[in-house]
Amino acid sequence: MAEQASERIRIDATRERCLEVVLDFERYPDWARDVKQVTILERDEEGRGARVEFRAAGLGKSFRYTLQYDYSELPTAFSWELLEGEGLRRLDGSYRFEPEEDSTRVHYELAVDIAIPLPGLIKRRAAGMIMGTALKELKKAVEAPSP
Repeated sequence: MAEQASERIRIDATRERCLEVVLDFERYPDWARDVKQVTILERDEEGRGARVEFRAAGLGKSFRYTLQYDYSELPTAFSWELLEGEGLRRLDGSYRFEPEEDSTRVHYELAVDIAIPLPGLIKRRAAGMIMGTALKELKKAVEAPSP
């Protein structure tokens, strides 16, 4: 059974800056602690990653998974769904971006179904940890001074 989680955070940057960071998949290993490697398998007509393979660490294991991205709601939102993954049955989610004066409210929704047999409480905590960590790391990466 998939665990659903949603969270939001305010980032002191424009929506465009948030999108710049979150859509630069190849740079995820630089700022997303659990993401170890990213490979763009297919790009859309705008050059964005349409089918992206990730290698990530979590729960003491290494996972490979491939996500398919849908950008039809940009610049307001985008979403993804799991195409295939080791140890995962579902990893579907979305980001939504709401400008607020000089900042952006980022909403993150995620549905996770881990194939490893774990109690429901542990799965719920894992989903919450993935989301909380991802948003905090995104905020830090977006708000960091540009090199």
